[in-house]
Amino acid sequence: MWPSTLAPREKLIALGPDALTDIELLALFLRTGTRGKHVLQFAEELLAEFGSFDKLMTADHRTLSATHGLGISKCTQLRAIGEMAQRIFRSHLMREDAMSSPDMARRYLQQILVSREREVFVVMFLDNRNRLINHQELFQGTVNSVEVHPREIVRAALKINAAAIILAHNHPSGNAEPSRAEREVTARVVKACLFLDIRVLDHLVIGACEMVSFAEKGWL
Repeated sequence: MWPSTLAPREKLIALGPDALTDIELLALFLRTGTRGKHVLQFAEELLAEFGSFDKLMTADHRTLSATHGLGISKCTQLRAIGEMAQRIFRSHLMREDAMSSPDMARRYLQQILVSREREVFVVMFLDNRNRLINHQELFQGTVNSVEVHPREIVRAALKINAAAIILAHNHPSGNAEPSRAEREVTARVVKACLFLDIRVLDHLVIGACEMVSFAEKGWL
């Protein structure tokens, strides 16, 4: 079935980037396929293997280099594209109210966390206009748990004069449903921050294909 009547580059020029499918967009970055395999077919197989752009673009070098057809040139290019996407999201969040762009904030955190093989606890530190100051990976754990210390979160927030924070961590198992222990530690973080007038805007739990927001659940 490949190639189509209109190649991705010509389609982009004629119709704009929004007209490209995910496969066509990836094929533009890959530029070439593998021996006996057209670039569009190769792009389709990569997306099927990784499951999404997010997982492909945030995969580590070991995972990418172990994928048939991805040499060092394509691996570095894909990792660079993923990093560029993160920096674009970060630059927007540094200029805009993170809570007025919740999808952008969530997408940013998802890119950071979705491919991690162990649980990682991230804190986004915001100013008094809810603009991103910085984010830090404060705690790392095992494949199914991470130990969180509220005092360390408060200390980090005070150090950079943050007015608000967004908490986030991943579930490598794929199921984003928070545990009772996670709800309890979140309550302790909220309580610790309350005494110092630091707002906890949300806690996001990121799974393979889903995300749970404590704020949306009414748990904050």
